Amino acid sequence: MEFRHLLYFITVAEELHFGRAAARLQMTQPPLSKQIRQLEEEIGVTLFKRTKRHVELTTAGAIFLPEARRILVQMRQAVDTVQRAQRGEFGRLVIGFVGSATYDILPEIIREYRRKFPQVAVVLHELSTPDQLNALIGGRIDVGLLHPPVNGSLIEAEPVKSGFCALSLPKNHPLAKKAKIRIEDLRDMPFIVVSRDIWPGLYDEFLSLFQNVDFTPKIVQEATEYQMVVGLVSAGIGIGVVPATAEKLFNLEVVYREIDGFPLKAILSMAYLKKNTNPALKQFVTVTRRVRSAGD
Repeated sequence: MEFRHLLYFITVAEELHFGRAAARLQMTQPPLSKQIRQLEEEIGVTLFKRTKRHVELTTAGAIFLPEARRILVQMRQAVDTVQRAQRGEFGRLVIGFVGSATYDILPEIIREYRRKFPQVAVVLHELSTPDQLNALIGGRIDVGLLHPPVNGSLIEAEPVKSGFCALSLPKNHPLAKKAKIRIEDLRDMPFIVVSRDIWPGLYDEFLSLFQNVDFTPKIVQEATEYQMVVGLVSAGIGIGVVPATAEKLFNLEVVYREIDGFPLKAILSMAYLKKNTNPALKQFVTVTRRVRSAGD
């Protein structure tokens, strides 16, 4: 029994006239009559009493009609469900993110994605960039919001947010009183930075600022996330290097300053496994690109 057989039967049962039923179905009468006979032969039951001028349901046909309607509705619902799943409107999406993303573009992306696809289950995991790359390769997350660079031919990556980094200082630090901080002001200052293993791009760019001076930065502590950097700065351990969005942490013991003439970039990228076929991922990528474009 095929989907079309049920549709043909229901239409004839509603019209009780093969000509009108054929017109509704946008087909001619002989093929319709043939399909109804095939259905009756397949299930071994006569569904219609036919004369030249009259068509009516048999007792079996009258019993079969509500069942056929129920099956047809269920089949249509099933088709609609799988089509929506294929479009990424159902399912599950696992997202990895670095901590700094929570004070940046991540809330906006999640809010817009959930608005458009409320029936997709979204699972969020805060992970460092290396852990996200391992999770992508291992299939434990579908997409990551992380810090570049991203190496490897298996992973597709693209920037979604470009910002700047700043120095974070205890509010009573002598440099906190200066309107502009120069590279020379940083001589012999203790620094707290996010580990190169965690954020290699920022770490290397920070070191590159000192290429043309006669001293190197004194790094006294490396952290696994920039929230830890802010905490250590407020404890007076040293000067931190963090994304400018760290101001949203609302730590009253810390102030933020840029290095005059030497902006440090803070780039957030979206990364996913090229072979990942999860339809929800495709929709997430589309939404993220749209949010990025709206913010440019």
